[in-house]
Amino acid sequence: MRKPLRLVATATVLVAAAAFPAATLAVNAHLKGKNPVLFVDNGLTLTATASYAGLGNFDTLQNVSASAQPTSNCANPSGANQPPGHNPAAVTVTGSTAVPAGAIKNGNVSIATTTNPPVTPIPGAPDCPNPQWTESITDMAFTSATITLFQDSNGNGTFEPGELVLTVNCTFSSPTSNGPVPTSGVTCTTA
Repeated sequence: MRKPLRLVATATVLVAAAAFPAATLAVNAHLKGKNPVLFVDNGLTLTATASYAGLGNFDTLQNVSASAQPTSNCANPSGANQPPGHNPAAVTVTGSTAVPAGAIKNGNVSIATTTNPPVTPIPGAPDCPNPQWTESITDMAFTSATITLFQDSNGNGTFEPGELVLTVNCTFSSPTSNGPVPTSGVTCTTA
C-alpha cells in the first residue's frame, strides 16, 4: 500500500511542477565563453556585449558605466577659430539594455549595450578662454567599464537593488581608440 501512495505523491508533485512552472533564480550567473565581453569604441559612446550563462528565466537588465578621457575643441563666438581645447576632466557615460525573460534560453543570453554620448557642448566651456566660447567633445578614449546585471525575480519590473546577479569590472590596458577594442588589452574581473 505504501508504494502506490508514494507513486501518487510523486506524480502529484510532477503534475504540479508542469502545471505551474516556476522560474529559477540565477544561482550561478557567470560569463560564458573564451571572450565573454567584447567592446567597441564608437567615438563618443562605448558598446559592451557580454555573454552570460547560469541565469534564471526572468526579465533582465544590463547596465554599463564607462569612464573616458574626452578630447574637445573650442570655438570662439564667431565660430571662425577652433583651437584645440584643453583636456577636459574625465567623463562617465552610462547605458542600459532590457531583455525579456523569453530571450533567455537554457540560462544563456548575450546582451549588447551602448552608452549614451556625453553632454556636449560642455556648459560654460570651462576649458576654453572664456565662457562665451563653445567647447565640444569630439572623441572619448575609454579607460574602464563596469557592467552590472540584474534579474527581476519578483516580476514587478523594478529591478530592485537586491536583484543584482553579477558585476563585471573591466579595465583597458591603454585608452581605447575608435573601433573594436582588442581583447588582449582588456582585463575583466567578476563579483
